[in-house]
Amino acid sequence: MAGSNAVWGIDIGQCALKALQCRPHEKDPNQIVVESFDYIEYPKILSQPEADAEELVREALETFIERNDLTGDRVAISVAGQSGLARFIKLPPVESKKIPDIVKYEARQQIPFALEDVVWDYQQLSGGSEEDGFALEPEVGLFAMKRDQVARALKPLEDAGIEVDFIQLMPLAIYNYVCFDRLEDLQSQRYDPENPPASTVVISLGTDTTDLVVTNGYRVWQRNIPIGGNHFTRALSKELKLTFVKAEHLKRNATQADDPKAVFQAMRPVFSDLLAEIQRSLGYFASINKAAKIGNMIVLGNAMKLPGLQRYLSQNLEQEVTPIEEFAHLSAGSNTSQTQFNQNILSFAVSYGLCLQSLGKSEIRTNLLPEEIVRTRLVRAKKPWAVAGVAALLMGMTFNYAMHVSAWRDTATDEMKRAETALASVQKKSASYKSTSSDIHTSFDNIQETGKKLVSNVEGRLLWLELIKAVVAAIPRDERPLDERKETAEDISTRNELHIVAMDQRHFGDLQGEWFSQVESAYMVARGQDNDQSAGGDEQELGGMDTGGESTSEAEGGDGGLSEKGWVVQLTGYHYHNSDQDKSNQTERFVNNTLIKNLEEGSVELPDGPNGELIKTSFADLGISHPWLVKESEIQTETVDLEASLGETTGRGGRSRQRYGGEGTGREGAAVADGEEEESSIVTLKKYNFVVQFAWIETPKSVRLEKAATRRQQEDAARADTASVDDPQSSELR
Repeated sequence: MAGSNAVWGIDIGQCALKALQCRPHEKDPNQIVVESFDYIEYPKILSQPEADAEELVREALETFIERNDLTGDRVAISVAGQSGLARFIKLPPVESKKIPDIVKYEARQQIPFALEDVVWDYQQLSGGSEEDGFALEPEVGLFAMKRDQVARALKPLEDAGIEVDFIQLMPLAIYNYVCFDRLEDLQSQRYDPENPPASTVVISLGTDTTDLVVTNGYRVWQRNIPIGGNHFTRALSKELKLTFVKAEHLKRNATQADDPKAVFQAMRPVFSDLLAEIQRSLGYFASINKAAKIGNMIVLGNAMKLPGLQRYLSQNLEQEVTPIEEFAHLSAGSNTSQTQFNQNILSFAVSYGLCLQSLGKSEIRTNLLPEEIVRTRLVRAKKPWAVAGVAALLMGMTFNYAMHVSAWRDTATDEMKRAETALASVQKKSASYKSTSSDIHTSFDNIQETGKKLVSNVEGRLLWLELIKAVVAAIPRDERPLDERKETAEDISTRNELHIVAMDQRHFGDLQGEWFSQVESAYMVARGQDNDQSAGGDEQELGGMDTGGESTSEAEGGDGGLSEKGWVVQLTGYHYHNSDQDKSNQTERFVNNTLIKNLEEGSVELPDGPNGELIKTSFADLGISHPWLVKESEIQTETVDLEASLGETTGRGGRSRQRYGGEGTGREGAAVADGEEEESSIVTLKKYNFVVQFAWIETPKSVRLEKAATRRQQEDAARADTASVDDPQSSELR
């Protein structure tokens, strides 16, 4: 790993290898110092016909290593912008700690390859705001590169024995350079997205492509234009019928040509194409950034030395286009006086930006170096320490063993052997006693379990009878004598009764996990609304236990005693208690006020007393809990023939009649008192259908009596505590 504070930024371009060695300034944090530089031009341009690109790069790196010492220095390299992917994404307001998860999701959407096939990184851009741990409209930059392209970029350096620590896209290296060297004052200001600072446009003309970077210091936008210096050379070669080498020489010395006008005339189409692409790109940038303002334009790259190109761009873009003449925050020392550095200063901006990132002074700090390479180097760097640690551990263990052997020899006497023999005898006898005790406990548990099963068989026959009796006791009924009832719609709609048409049940091995956790949400809604609103929520019947609300452990004290096996009993029924005179106690309200309330608070007489005496036993002691209205319906209008539905035993108006046959009875010739007109037996009623569920855990009589005894003991203890508090003197006497 790196052992010095110097770094190298290496830009392997199509025309030459450019490199800067920099270190932090000793006094000024806004300055860095150039220790060394190198500029190695290839004999041929890499994209030139018949050029062996791999061989040319290999030779350039060999020359670079011969001239420079990289021992202990960190190394950063750049890759062309078109080799990678850059996306800038605006996120909605979100918790800052959740941004990594959201970015990973966005990466799957934005990157057109499987994430396993790419190296990617992201960074939240500066200038955003954060309140109470929430990032307000943060913007992140997402950058990626295919693994095979990363491998191709690393191969020539690995072959040359150069370990790379950072890989960055060229446009982002240019952005880092611009922010540090030209826009440092902006970073201390608060970013206002409605009125952002003026943007700087950077036109970096390369050999085959041009990188267009637009930034205001807080946000960056970049585009790769497929036009570079080689396009001018090819235009000359085509128009003037020259070889590529001669055309390249003529381009570099256009003003000394025999016919300069012909040279520029041949290159004019490329001038126009480059201008058109720049204008189109800037127009698109302005369309997606309405508030952006263009401040100044700078140009980079040796291809910008082409005579007339800067003036042509300035005139047609209606903006002053200026080349870089010096780096404001780069202290070059003796290198500034070197002709080669000054002649090629336009080509060192990328290396400058790479050095800034290696020194931790850049705005964009993403790294496309594969994680497995970083991990391998980390392990390799720690191997010497690991070996030293293992050696120290072995020495310690050896010393410890020697001390134990020495102590053992000191105690290996005849007296110690006799004591060990006696101890072994005692241990053997103790083990025998423990085994006997375990066998006795096992036998006792078996006998006790057999007794419980015998008692359970006797009491188990009564459980369902007790449940049915409890349900019957919970169902409300009209307590009036028959002769006080009237067979009219008004009387029936006010009767305190409901009708059960079906009773179903289903067994669950775990009531909490298999039933209540599935219906808890709907249960809470139904029970929380009492008689003021309809139950609503999710409906859940015994026929479909797969849906319902999510479980929350806080529902009425957690599982409410349901963490064991038991039954869910379902009652299906209806009632006519829907009188217009009392709308506050009808439909589901009537069910909640009667049946549900009785199941929660009611009791039933069972022979649980001494000598089988009948005593009141609460439904809770029977194991009944969590009653709720599962399903309801709208009020339905129903036409009922009372004679057909109510049968023989009742008569309208309190008069008992015998119907359907017999002397003087029936529809045909019914006996009616003289002067009395027979009333109609057909009435219209308002019917409400419902489904109620409750949980039932089988609780036999012996368990109920045991619980009752425990409660009495607790009550006696509580009364005793209360008495001692009320009468301190009696407490002292005791």
